[in-house]
Amino acid sequence: MDEVIFAEMERRKRIRRFTVLFILTLAILVIFFISMDTGYTKLSPLEVVKTLFGMGDEKQSLILFEFRLPRIIISILIGSGLAVSGCVLQGVTRNPLADPGILGITAGAGLLVVLFISFYPNSMDAPVLLLPFLALLGGGMAAALIYMLTYKKNEGLLPGRLLLNGIGVSAGISALMIVLMLKLNPRQFDFLAVWLAGSIWGTSWKHVLTLLPWILLLIPYVIYKSRSLDVLGFGDQMAAGLGMPVERERLKLLAAAVFLAAASVSVSGGIGFIGLIGPHMAKRLIGTGHKYLIPASALTGSLLLLAADTIGRTVLQPSEIHAGIVVAIIGAPYFLYLLSRSKA
Repeated sequence: MDEVIFAEMERRKRIRRFTVLFILTLAILVIFFISMDTGYTKLSPLEVVKTLFGMGDEKQSLILFEFRLPRIIISILIGSGLAVSGCVLQGVTRNPLADPGILGITAGAGLLVVLFISFYPNSMDAPVLLLPFLALLGGGMAAALIYMLTYKKNEGLLPGRLLLNGIGVSAGISALMIVLMLKLNPRQFDFLAVWLAGSIWGTSWKHVLTLLPWILLLIPYVIYKSRSLDVLGFGDQMAAGLGMPVERERLKLLAAAVFLAAASVSVSGGIGFIGLIGPHMAKRLIGTGHKYLIPASALTGSLLLLAADTIGRTVLQPSEIHAGIVVAIIGAPYFLYLLSRSKA
């Protein structure tokens, strides 16, 4: 009898989770079409549909296919990458405040990009395909430094110390970036100021092709490792007792999180808080099992960033508010709320 009740509960839980995933996907599609209608040049829903099917004029095709669609797709990819990165970091460290931006990964990635732009003769012609690797190197160095400062041999990763070390390293790197930016010419400075604020403006299909392979490879890998994330949540000693090679699995997952965050940051710049808010919203909707939490985080992150970019393009037309600023307006109060509730 108990087994029947348990099976029924699990069935209802699965149905609820799939329903949540479906609703999130539907919400993304709705904002996707709203975003295609939004911009300085108005396109009616009918004109959008006609242009998608090749029946629009040359101007409408240019606006939709060369400007809006790449930007929308990039928003979805970056939102999912940052949110899944945050979900993995929170799971591995057992710290609900873990986030690529707060832990210094975003700042480390930005530092290498700033150095590259500083020495490259023309920032606007900088090879886009190289930026993810530079961001990965910088983010990986920052993550390695924070890991070494935080890890204790007999205690593992200490959540409270991890947060403090991440904030300290991020602040130091940000200060160094400001010093470097003072030596740039006006054109390079303007480019990096927009990049560091977190902007999706000016993205093209080249940026989509740069980011897409990282997302398609790493998110399925993290979902495949969802059981390891669940076991790590019990603590290092319990995980080791269950036969898991704790350090090896932790390093693999941390590397995946850093890769996702760095690749996303290389295209969007310093968009913060998606990796913090996305997993928390997903957890409230779907529960704690990472098999479903990771896809839900990806969808929630995509929804948040796509909505933020659409709002930023709408509120002050013809001017724009960068997506990173819109997300920060939402994310900063939420971070303070989580910090006030944290026992770390």
